[in-house]
Amino acid sequence: MVESLSFVRLGLANSDGLPPVELLDRLAAEAARLLGASCRVEPAPLDITFSYDELRRQAWSTPVLARLAERPRPPGSVIVGVTALDLFVPVFTFVFGEAQVAGHAAVISSCRLRDEYYGLPPNPALLLERLMKELLHELGHTQGLRHCGDWRCVMSSAHTVERIDVRQAAFCPDCARFLSARPRPPDRDPDFGRL
Repeated sequence: MVESLSFVRLGLANSDGLPPVELLDRLAAEAARLLGASCRVEPAPLDITFSYDELRRQAWSTPVLARLAERPRPPGSVIVGVTALDLFVPVFTFVFGEAQVAGHAAVISSCRLRDEYYGLPPNPALLLERLMKELLHELGHTQGLRHCGDWRCVMSSAHTVERIDVRQAAFCPDCARFLSARPRPPDRDPDFGRL
């Protein structure tokens, strides 16, 4: 599906919303295992204060995507921003994540994926499972997939955490066929990133 993933921690200038590095390390390790892709967590976080709406107490995900898409990257890679801030787009109260369809940037939020958000005790294993499903969903969008009608498919639309829990961490046969039919990205440019 993708050759490599770069994970970027997203938060405000005062560090609010920055997810723990350990969480991104676990997500990157799980993504590498599941996708067979090279995964790394970038050391420097990205300040997304520019996208934060004080009245809503949420970050607007679309401008964050645009900022992530500006970053240099090798061919066949996707940049994934991860935040603990709640995300929104103007037509929805909140979103779990957003991605560029057939692009190379995605953003996901752990805010509403944490059991603590719903007044329950922390469940780190369930949080990682939900983050992985949301990551796969947004990566599917970057590969050109739209929402799927199969409620078990990771590409099904989810407006509640319960719907995410029902999804499998896998693509249905139709979505998997679409992904396998996509042309492979060109070989890496050996001069990429050189000064």
